[in-house]
Amino acid sequence: MSLIERWMSRLTLEQLKMTLMRTAYGNKQTLLGRMDPRMLIIWYAIFSIIPWFTYNKTVLVAFLVLALGLALTSRVSSLILGLLAFSTFMNIVYVVILALFLGGDLDAFIALATLTLKLLTMALASIAVFSSMDPEKLSDALLALKAPTVFSFGISYGYRMIPLLVEQYQEVFASYRLRGMPPKNKGLLSWRVGYFFCKLCVLAFYPTLLNTAKRVRTTVEALELRGFNYALESGSARKLKLAKMRIQTRDYLFSGLTAGYAALAAWLGTILPL
Repeated sequence: MSLIERWMSRLTLEQLKMTLMRTAYGNKQTLLGRMDPRMLIIWYAIFSIIPWFTYNKTVLVAFLVLALGLALTSRVSSLILGLLAFSTFMNIVYVVILALFLGGDLDAFIALATLTLKLLTMALASIAVFSSMDPEKLSDALLALKAPTVFSFGISYGYRMIPLLVEQYQEVFASYRLRGMPPKNKGLLSWRVGYFFCKLCVLAFYPTLLNTAKRVRTTVEALELRGFNYALESGSARKLKLAKMRIQTRDYLFSGLTAGYAALAAWLGTILPL
């Protein structure tokens, strides 16, 4: 069995489905999963903005270490972390090749490496935060932060549609695979087999979109018949829905420790600048 065939046998749609399920529906037993979702969203908004106000690489590396630690404690899937690491590595290779072949030097690479650190920090923070909240907690947090009710419900509905979309895509992909015939001549490193599966993935995407549009239309009509818009705009219904949310001591403690860590990183940046 070639390298590509072994890779295709491990990276199955069922494994991808379980990864998306664990990421979308969160893990309540982690550090971030036990926090109030409103504090998580506010912390993420501040933590994502701060790195853009500095070019000190010591501070950026410290923020990256914090984001990576939170992603690991949030039990993020190794598949997602692997894809993020692969994309970052390919981006670095692309920057090096572009800088060398266009007459540049390592100064251009260092300048672009700063941007890479900022983007990687934001990506890890996003994964850590949003993989720790299930759709209901995220929707309630947005509703409590005075976000539009339709927008809050749309995010929750989108999260809940993920399992259905993945399952439907898996069925369409299996039907295309049963009707198609893999190439007999596999080619060097079985590249034709990989091209065959990539082609099936693209072909199965369009019927899934069509079926999704039909499901969304049916859902909207059912919600309108049940008076969904009035229920969202009612103040008593909103108050009842958000009554369970409480900001506890651990939320303030986490925010305080993060602020202290940021101050320590800024102090180290002045002493050991990179």
